Amino acid sequence: MKKQIPLRVSEQLYNEINKWAEDDFRSVNGQIEYLLTECVRQRKKNGKYVSDELDKPLELDIE
Repeated sequence: MKKQIPLRVSEQLYNEINKWAEDDFRSVNGQIEYLLTECVRQRKKNGKYVSDELDKPLELDIE
């Protein structure tokens, strides 16, 4: 059973995830689920998140 959760993201972040999802032939929702799954898998594997700087604000260089 899958749970539904509200999620707020900036427009910039949404647009980047959307582009990435299109490249991977996924929906935005599917891409977010995939990314979260990979982060959890990585954390279980070595006890760390993908990045030590995960809590830093996202700086997107978008033209």
